[in-house]
Amino acid sequence: MINRHFAKGVPLFVALLIVGCSSPGPQLGRAVGDGPGSVIADPSAIPDAVPQIAARSRYGNPPEYEVFGKTYRVMDSAEGHRERGTASWYGKNFHGERTSSGEPYDMYAMTAAHKHLPLPTWVEVRHLETGQRIVVKVNDRGPFVGDRIIDLSYAAAAKLGMMERGTAPVEIRALSATASAGTPENPDGVYYLQLAAFGDARNATELQQQLIRAGLSAPAVVQSGDDGLHRVRLGPLHGVAAVDKVTTELAGSRFGMGHVIDSSESGTRP
Repeated sequence: MINRHFAKGVPLFVALLIVGCSSPGPQLGRAVGDGPGSVIADPSAIPDAVPQIAARSRYGNPPEYEVFGKTYRVMDSAEGHRERGTASWYGKNFHGERTSSGEPYDMYAMTAAHKHLPLPTWVEVRHLETGQRIVVKVNDRGPFVGDRIIDLSYAAAAKLGMMERGTAPVEIRALSATASAGTPENPDGVYYLQLAAFGDARNATELQQQLIRAGLSAPAVVQSGDDGLHRVRLGPLHGVAAVDKVTTELAGSRFGMGHVIDSSESGTRP
């Protein structure tokens, strides 16, 4: 994170931070000596961030800012933004420090840093090698090394499955609060809403039962994959109207909003 430093005279703290970013090792995280926090036993159980309608940060959105002589411009809007590159992460050395948006950095929250997106913006991050997807809230600035396009929190990096290597090739896609679960491209298609994935089947079954007891209009199912994960999904949902109905039911619930899975990707035929 570049914290609240947007002036041309970047303090030594930021200089050390950016130099530290050059090390890709998983134990170095984003700065020299940086590293993970407490072990997360089941990263797949961490809930994704939920897109919300939020005002732009007063602190994190100057028209432009400069780091080591390079000028970065803040986008007017995140609408439709997609980007591919490398994701990195940052951890305990910044836990509790002020982010560029003014919020304290929580390494156990699903957050991220980006150089250009308005703060806050919610984005879906897809691991291009594994297909794993997460949703994070962008509330900070960075990273400033090579082709890295996003810096994930420790929790987000763990859930994306990139801790062993420390970086990962990703695609990011900006989300809106009105389409937080993803907008299906085919209005007549068949979809599922995935709410969580667990390594322990018992946790998946427990969430399934909670969803059933909540009385939602869509069935709650558990779909287990060859990767050992047990995914809790609502569906099948026939058409965009059905997706919209269920996401409306989920709005404000403790279950989160989930994200849309096309039936052709789910491993289950409608």
